[in-house]
Amino acid sequence: MAEAPFKRINFFKGFLTTEKDWNDAERYHVEKRKLHNRAFHAPGVVPGYGDELRVSSRGRGDLSIEIGSGYAIDAQGHDIVVPEKQIRTLNPGDFKLPATIYVVLRYVEEFDDFIAYRENLDYQGHRRIKEISKVEFSIVEPDIGTEVELARISLEKGARRVVDARDPSAPDINEIDLRFVRRAGVAGVRLSPMILHRLLEAIQLEKRIMKFLAREKKILAAQDALHALISLEMILHTAYVDHANIWNLLQIIVRLKWDVVLEVEKRVPRLSAAKEFAGFKKNVDILQGLVIERRRTDEGLENIVTYQMKACQSIEGLVGVIRDEESIVKPLPGPDDGKGGGKGLDLNRYLPGGIAYEEIKVRSQPFTETIIVDGDEWVLVDTIDVLDPESESAHGFVIREAKDTYRTRQKLRYPDGTVIEDRGIAHEGGYCEFKVTNVTPHHDLVLIRRMDYVHGEYQAELHIDGVRLDRILNCDGEDRKHRWRNWPYIVPAQYINSETINIKQVMLTADRDINMFRYWFYQPSAK
Repeated sequence: MAEAPFKRINFFKGFLTTEKDWNDAERYHVEKRKLHNRAFHAPGVVPGYGDELRVSSRGRGDLSIEIGSGYAIDAQGHDIVVPEKQIRTLNPGDFKLPATIYVVLRYVEEFDDFIAYRENLDYQGHRRIKEISKVEFSIVEPDIGTEVELARISLEKGARRVVDARDPSAPDINEIDLRFVRRAGVAGVRLSPMILHRLLEAIQLEKRIMKFLAREKKILAAQDALHALISLEMILHTAYVDHANIWNLLQIIVRLKWDVVLEVEKRVPRLSAAKEFAGFKKNVDILQGLVIERRRTDEGLENIVTYQMKACQSIEGLVGVIRDEESIVKPLPGPDDGKGGGKGLDLNRYLPGGIAYEEIKVRSQPFTETIIVDGDEWVLVDTIDVLDPESESAHGFVIREAKDTYRTRQKLRYPDGTVIEDRGIAHEGGYCEFKVTNVTPHHDLVLIRRMDYVHGEYQAELHIDGVRLDRILNCDGEDRKHRWRNWPYIVPAQYINSETINIKQVMLTADRDINMFRYWFYQPSAK
């Protein structure tokens, strides 16, 4: 390594140069390049160049391996270029097995192009210095200062062959382990601005799709995919994503989307049977092959974006118009406007998030054995008629540790003007306990509670079989004129583990009471 300050050669009239001057001039440029590599690039294999020096078995059932072409940088800043594929064979006799064998790449300089002048043998030497690389096997853990690890193999005694790892995240004995290969830092973005723009557009659409599947259909894998898409979007805006790393990022996204496919097929058969979902699955499957193929070109990335859009457009037709969370559900029309208010409410309209169904809140008609929400059929599995001794006893309905309780009979109106008389009970502080029967395990459960909305603005929490749910039951607002409401709450499927569940409803807001007149419990239809 040259010492600072660097000194360039300076030619002038009459300057008589020697071989030392010319060698110093060449050394200046070499050391400057090495300084740049050390300062601006982490050592390791350079992504996106050639075959990335990937080590693989030859599939011949022996101890030979293939090293792909590529480019690496060691910690001294040497450029190590392998222009074409190389074959190397392990000799077990060179090592005391069992042992971990490291495949390493070293930078080597060799004098080349020797010349000697017959007229004067004092004038002779090598006219070139050849910069080459050597692939070697070692039992000593690589030192990045002088060598770059390409792979490692835990070789057992008597091993007859080396193979690619069946599980790259956990290679077994005699399998090629690529987990600890260093990746050199690469600066700058060479992606086409148009492709980058289209990729961001695809991510926006994918986010809305995954948000719908996660929050409306309760597909847990979709929540993971949504978070990954948000992260990818943020990373793209940092301007540090290029062909060197975009393919690894896309592979994560595609794997998560395939998890969504598998969960839908397992938990939501009605959705998985739809032809639109079949189109989504087909395009995600194609994406899996494309990201593994890793065509590190703008054309290859353009192909990825095309199939991303196809996958989203397939399922977008199934879920209908997908709105952002900020969208607002318009108020329901009144009973006399001739637009379907009052009777015949359209239960297919819902708030984003799938929790507070506005039409259910104001429904005045009896809750029937089945209702349609978001195009899905929901089946009534149980009811509790509060203050009916037989119903309360059958469900173990009880209020405990309340500061105050009171019974009430009310004759109130729903927003559509329908008058209904009912009786119920309220309590301040403490909690209410009851059980729900006829439940199908591992399916969402919707709780609908008739309440007097004049006493709103409170929060409660629910416990299912002793497990507290993270989402709070929020009762926002109040109405002193049209006081009946049916307040919904969805218990996610992962909390429903038996045919009878115990629910504990705990009041959180001080100096407020929570009232209950009737409960309905629904689950998705098995049809």
